[in-house]
Amino acid sequence: MGRTNPTYRDQLSAIEDEWGAYRQALRRQDQGIFDHLFVYARDHADAAWNLNHADPLAPIWMAIAIEQDRRITELEARIDDLTDE
Repeated sequence: MGRTNPTYRDQLSAIEDEWGAYRQALRRQDQGIFDHLFVYARDHADAAWNLNHADPLAPIWMAIAIEQDRRITELEARIDDLTDE
């Protein structure tokens, strides 16, 4: 029987586990933010799986960047709406 490769979601869980000591060393209020960044990565896991990048961290950083840019764009639109009133 052949060996099966771990899924991207499995790799993501392993990476999150590897960063566990770092998370624990963060201030309590920053731990939730850290957790939320991995939510971004999980939300983009299908795209990351399709990419099949040699470095599994690369799609995590891209997912975080995409989601943060989305939030910035949404907040800018809300500010524009409020200043137009």
